[in-house]
Amino acid sequence: MATIEEKSITLDTLIKTVLSYNSEANTERLKSAYEFASKVHADQKRVAGGPYTEHLLAVAMTLAQMKMDSITIAAGLLHDSVEDTATTVDEIAERFGKDIAFLVEGLTKLSMMEFKTKKEAQAENFRKMLLAMAKDIRIILIKFADRLHNMRTLQYLPEHKRQRIALETLEIYAPLANRLGIGWLKTEFEDLSFKFLMPEVYEDIASKVAKRKEEQEGYLNEVMRIIEEKLKEQGLSGKVFGRVKHNYGIYQKMQKQGIPFEQVYDVLGLRIITDTKANCYAILGLIHSLWTPVPGRFKDYIGAPKSNLYQSLHTTVVGPKGEKVEFQIRTEEMDKIAEEGIASHWKYKEKGHIREKDSKYFAWLRELAQSQKELPDAQEFLEIFKGDIFPEVVYVFTPQGDVMELPVDSTPIDFAYSIHTQVGHQCIGARVNGKIVPLRYHLRNGDTVEIITSQGHGPSRDWLKVVKTPRAKTRIKQWIKTEERKRSIELGTELLEREFRKHDLSPNLIKSKDTLNIVKDLGINNLEDLLVAIGYGKLSAHHVVNRFIPEKAAEVETVKKEQKHSAVQGGIRMKGVDNILFHFSKCCFPIPGDKIVGFVTRGKGVSIHTADCPNLESLAVDKDRLIDVSWEVGADTTQPVRVYVDTIDAPGILANLTSVISAAGVNISHVEAVTSNTTKNARINFILQVADKQQLDGIIKKLINISGVTGVKRVKTA
Repeated sequence: MATIEEKSITLDTLIKTVLSYNSEANTERLKSAYEFASKVHADQKRVAGGPYTEHLLAVAMTLAQMKMDSITIAAGLLHDSVEDTATTVDEIAERFGKDIAFLVEGLTKLSMMEFKTKKEAQAENFRKMLLAMAKDIRIILIKFADRLHNMRTLQYLPEHKRQRIALETLEIYAPLANRLGIGWLKTEFEDLSFKFLMPEVYEDIASKVAKRKEEQEGYLNEVMRIIEEKLKEQGLSGKVFGRVKHNYGIYQKMQKQGIPFEQVYDVLGLRIITDTKANCYAILGLIHSLWTPVPGRFKDYIGAPKSNLYQSLHTTVVGPKGEKVEFQIRTEEMDKIAEEGIASHWKYKEKGHIREKDSKYFAWLRELAQSQKELPDAQEFLEIFKGDIFPEVVYVFTPQGDVMELPVDSTPIDFAYSIHTQVGHQCIGARVNGKIVPLRYHLRNGDTVEIITSQGHGPSRDWLKVVKTPRAKTRIKQWIKTEERKRSIELGTELLEREFRKHDLSPNLIKSKDTLNIVKDLGINNLEDLLVAIGYGKLSAHHVVNRFIPEKAAEVETVKKEQKHSAVQGGIRMKGVDNILFHFSKCCFPIPGDKIVGFVTRGKGVSIHTADCPNLESLAVDKDRLIDVSWEVGADTTQPVRVYVDTIDAPGILANLTSVISAAGVNISHVEAVTSNTTKNARINFILQVADKQQLDGIIKKLINISGVTGVKRVKTA
């Protein structure tokens, strides 16, 4: 989409643009919104120095170029009025109606809320934006227009802000634009982000693209001439255009395939726009009859459209003079969808009514809305959202022949959950193309998948390590959390009843008013949560029962303090636990200086893990079992840590390593060496007893400087 110079956009040019595609547009609404915005933002300036209205007009113009209705464009003019001025949502509703007020409110950041971290604030802000989007897609389109203008003027901000905004745009906005099928916007978001995140690499690729375009322009014109002549001979309708791959797309290809720019052969290509689907295939056949197709380079997105409804035929051929040329073949309607995406599937009327035409988009949005209900944690919701925008997919079939789209490396478990939650839960096996396969099997394009189920079967925690789809992960976690909670309530009830009987008290006291008062006194939400805490081992049954025995008053007070303050045990400070044993996890070997978290196990106390331990996701499905822990400063203890040292296989290396470690006052509790006869290299696995991360870092620096050592790294997995 063409970029209009910011300072040249006026209210008149905006209105003319709107009237060019909608002669019945409510221009008075636009004038009124602009006048109001000009008034409330009168004292504000852009960082570049111009009046704030330049930004508002730029946002509105982008929406007009997307052919949006006057309600959406008016909301674009007013989108910052509640956040950045004293204007209220009620005032917007009174002046401009509830539809515009709803859109503006959906765009307003959560500036009144307090967050512990910037990451949490960002996650919560995106949750609000995405949920509002599920109610009315126009909210995200206005947000896109706002972010686009901010990216186009990003050079005026300080470096640290440029980096943060560009990274956010690349990680969130570009994939979302792609998921909603707005091709031109995804491309511009990616290239602008690329330009600010890696300016030198961007400029290098941009200059090489320009040079190649200059060198190959004559060649492509010749190929276009041949195609146009052949189309005319065959009586096929088709317009041929040159196409240039965008800079970030080229960079991604270079990184993914590990190749230099010179080996990226689809920098330039040709696009053919025709009138019917049948002619798309006819033109494909014509091209393949003229030149040899490159094996593995044909993709039929017409027969199997992408999740964002993108349709096109892609093929690469060895053209004249042996040069490879990529073709994209599509109809005009397909081309419109490829560029405009979801915006081309909504009809905006002046009364604000919206007609849904394509259910695929809205099925995804409904799924998004459902996910947030099941994931109250905003950061987890954001991660699920990120994971749901998968760029690479495989197409597989049900036994009935229906096409299912899944991320690359999906398993039969992912397939089962994509059909129905209960099919996923009850999955015990799968047949792919008629043959039994392991549940870890990675599905491939064209596979026909049949799920084998067993009633009463439930998912395994290990499934979390192999599934790829956010839906499968969420459903498995929910099931495990529910089952663990059930078992904990049963165990908590059993332990509490046993403790009551031990003191000659009736087990019926569990449901008494006195017990409910104890629940309240302990700061626990309800009786069920009390039983869960006892079942998990975070609270002992005897401390609860002691409250029914007067002579135990002193012990009760001690428990109160333990619940309110942190307890220190063996160099670890644990918050809100009831005098519980702990041990350090051998899967990640935490040492003082690492960020750590406690996980309440059944019967084994609390296991201490590093905060980035890869096993935590599958272990801590229920966050009630995670507790805050920290290192006690000054504790005179050592912890084991695993270190791999890669060396050349030469005499004396091991002796030199152990000598340096011993000289640092560090004990070696285990050492194992593995050598390779073919490479003449060795890997030596040490388990060292260190005081803290600082001491470990010092040893690693000394080891890396020993002659013959090629690498040293700490290993956090078993």
